[in-house]
Amino acid sequence: MKKTAVVTGASSGIGEATARRLAAEGYQVVAGARRRERLDKLAAEVPGITPVTLDVTSQESVDSLKASLTRCDVLVNNAGGALGLESVAEGHVEDWQRMYDTNVLGSLRMTRALTPLLIESGDGVLVMLTSTAGLVSYEGGGGYCAAKHAQTAMTETLRLELVGQPIRIVEIAPGMVRSEGFAVTRFRGDAEAAQRVYQGVPDPLSSDDVADAIAWCVTRPAHVNIDRIIMRPRAQAAQHKVHRIT
Repeated sequence: MKKTAVVTGASSGIGEATARRLAAEGYQVVAGARRRERLDKLAAEVPGITPVTLDVTSQESVDSLKASLTRCDVLVNNAGGALGLESVAEGHVEDWQRMYDTNVLGSLRMTRALTPLLIESGDGVLVMLTSTAGLVSYEGGGGYCAAKHAQTAMTETLRLELVGQPIRIVEIAPGMVRSEGFAVTRFRGDAEAAQRVYQGVPDPLSSDDVADAIAWCVTRPAHVNIDRIIMRPRAQAAQHKVHRIT
């Protein structure tokens, strides 16, 4: 029987690329997201992908997904995102709430729901898609950095609490990724402002680059745990240090 991988936020960007890549690796992929029409299109293009309408901010939605599964070998907690670039002093509470609910509590809901199945598989892998923002803070990123720091803390805690169980806990922390929709969402739909984030940067990471790292981690032998991968484009030395061609 094929191993099953569940990928959240699978309708675009890193989530979609990961669903495609894990299907190519031979997994039966359950692709979850709110935009069902995009998932249906993905499933029509790629054999081995099952589309599931999923909102990680809803316990009812998560419970419904869990009830549909008979096994789960891999969980990729990818659903998340950033909103706004206001300073902490001018931060919008509703934006912080949404980022926390999606990135942190969404990961918690999925982890609580599927950890028993991951352990039952005998070789489960839980992948937390965080960010370099979960390791280093920067101006204008207070809410997003806080959410991603919380995810990083959750990942480290899980590894401690589940040691001795047949489950591996992996964190993937990308830097600058030119993924569909991420910057546009952050800039509240302003595509021009989103484009300026990558202006002059030679070869930012792609969603496929991150999916490649995820696939490599989950396909290691059962005794090999990749604790954390920090990945940036060559042009990015740190959060605040990016080479741009003018």
